[in-house]
Amino acid sequence: MKTLAKIVTLVVVLLAAVGCREIKTLSESNKKPIQGAAYEVLVICNNAEWESELGTKLRALLEQPVEMLNQNEPMFNVLRITANDFRHLLVQHRNILKVVISDKATEAQIVAQYDVDAAPQIVLTFQAPTQQAALEYLSTNGEALLKVLEIAERNRTISYAEKHNVKVLNDIMKSEFGVEARIPKGYELRSQSQDFLWASYEFPVASQGFFCYSYPYTGKGSLTADYLVAMRNSFARRIPGPSDGSYMITVEQIPDADGNFMPFRPLYRSVVVNGKEWIEMRGFWDVANDYMGGPFVSYTTVNNATNEVFTIDCYVHSPKYGKRNYMRPLEHLVYLISFPQSVTAEQ
Repeated sequence: MKTLAKIVTLVVVLLAAVGCREIKTLSESNKKPIQGAAYEVLVICNNAEWESELGTKLRALLEQPVEMLNQNEPMFNVLRITANDFRHLLVQHRNILKVVISDKATEAQIVAQYDVDAAPQIVLTFQAPTQQAALEYLSTNGEALLKVLEIAERNRTISYAEKHNVKVLNDIMKSEFGVEARIPKGYELRSQSQDFLWASYEFPVASQGFFCYSYPYTGKGSLTADYLVAMRNSFARRIPGPSDGSYMITVEQIPDADGNFMPFRPLYRSVVVNGKEWIEMRGFWDVANDYMGGPFVSYTTVNNATNEVFTIDCYVHSPKYGKRNYMRPLEHLVYLISFPQSVTAEQ
């Protein structure tokens, strides 16, 4: 570990949006490759604390369900060990959370270190003088803890895309939509037409895909929830399903506990990415005239250089296995897009 002179304010800046200034950062580099699966956290905590209210609260925080997936999946998979077991390849885990309750701690805080024994690695040390102090800290800063872990995973996606991306897709994004993009290696062009691009990353048991489209911006009505769903359906028709005459649609009805269908609308909210305002929609997609579906997330903004609405819509098809680890990298694609003019979209 470097001295406190190496403390920087990176995490403080990242957490400003969630109102937490209590996580400090230490950094190292030039280490071995990380171990462990994406969205997996290695928690180092003794048995007494793990079986206490503190352990219960930590598990509830880390394992809370990811929103808008077809099945219940945790935000992070938790692997718990004691300090005596923390050795060998475990020290190279990608996401580490150390829980230290000691009267030597003057206050509850989380210190974030990067690339301690591997890279790109994050090691969080959660220290507090008492369990009660730790519980109170989590009540205030728990969401910030999740945010730091999510940012670490996102930055891995971004770092990979900066080094390994698909030039043909980047070029189409620039020529067709006037945006700069770094689409990660693995995605292949499936279809292209006027104001439309569809690409996917195919796996033996799943598919990650996204499609981009644009249309004229005519005012705030171009960005309402109803209008965005209508435009999504219009362009999603260009994505064929598995049988003749089938195509992607947006789920607008879901069954209740009694099997009766009730109206359903995607989650709609405003987010800021790299200083630019976007509308995020999360929901589910289906296939007309066939059986196929899954979750989607879309990001929509106004390209001020062209006065057009631009959308990147990301979807996952994984009928037998979890969807979180396919959806998360798709959510990161919006961070790999930039515009000639970074002016906040009028809404």
